[in-house]
Amino acid sequence: MIRTEFEYRRTLKRIERSEQAFREEETKLKSQGLSREQIKRMLDPGRAFHAQLKSEVQTYERLKRGEFDELRNLAGIGPLLIGARLASGLSQRDLAVRLGVHESQVSRDEHNDYHGITVDRASRLLDMLGIEITTRVRKLPRRSRKTA
Repeated sequence: MIRTEFEYRRTLKRIERSEQAFREEETKLKSQGLSREQIKRMLDPGRAFHAQLKSEVQTYERLKRGEFDELRNLAGIGPLLIGARLASGLSQRDLAVRLGVHESQVSRDEHNDYHGITVDRASRLLDMLGIEITTRVRKLPRRSRKTA
């Protein structure tokens, strides 16, 4: 997940460079007389990674616009908190100042997707970022419940 503007810009440059590299590599492989299928097999792993980078850029851009995924049973609270910070236009440094912690703490928390965050702390972050989560509670049918 892209968490900072620096990572975003770096990823865009990486995508641009890899697109050029794919074109060059494909030309080189064609000149060696390889079939389309052989070229495809050779380039597919890199293209899959390239597609993942593009997806991460799209997610970052969507979060910056304040478009969030649905949260289910608090799974995904970490990425939601990171997205809330992005949508609020705050850097990790800005958030650290507002929280009264060192920037490295925010960076670590986000790197770990806020794993193990308390409800109280999540609530404090959401309040500070001006984000409200609304919930809908429903009981699952007996056969759909997972056992612990």
